[in-house]
Amino acid sequence: MSRVIVLSDTHIRRGGKRRLPDAVYDALDDADLVLHAGDLVSDGVLEDLARYAPVKAVLGNNDVGLEEALPVELSFDVEGVRVAMVHDSGARDGRARRMHRRFPDADVVVFGHSHIPWNEEGVDGQLLFNPGSPTERRRQPRCTYGVLEVSAGAVVRREIVPL
Repeated sequence: MSRVIVLSDTHIRRGGKRRLPDAVYDALDDADLVLHAGDLVSDGVLEDLARYAPVKAVLGNNDVGLEEALPVELSFDVEGVRVAMVHDSGARDGRARRMHRRFPDADVVVFGHSHIPWNEEGVDGQLLFNPGSPTERRRQPRCTYGVLEVSAGAVVRREIVPL
């Protein structure tokens, strides 16, 4: 089984005062993989996360200067589960069909941008998963991050964790 910590929209600037909450660092202690769905803002976030587990990340609209380091989208396998990542999945209306067209082979599509947690099945059972933001809740009641546990080709746990 692999435990995957899913983050997005951390908006942490190098040398700034903002940092990940302690609860996220606690969760990272048990991570086998970390996913970041964009808007890291600085490469220091990647370095920080990589101290805990391998990191896969995509470019967000606020990731100025990271264009060479991060892809716009990414697809990979975790224990037989096909995962796709992109920062902006577009508007809520039509999202499930749009993501299925864009990533037809993905079992899970991880995205960010809106800061709105999302954990729902889309077309043909494809999981659409936005962890929200652990640092910038905007209009949400709480900051959040995500946890996925995968084993033998299946997502066995999917949770949005409020902070």
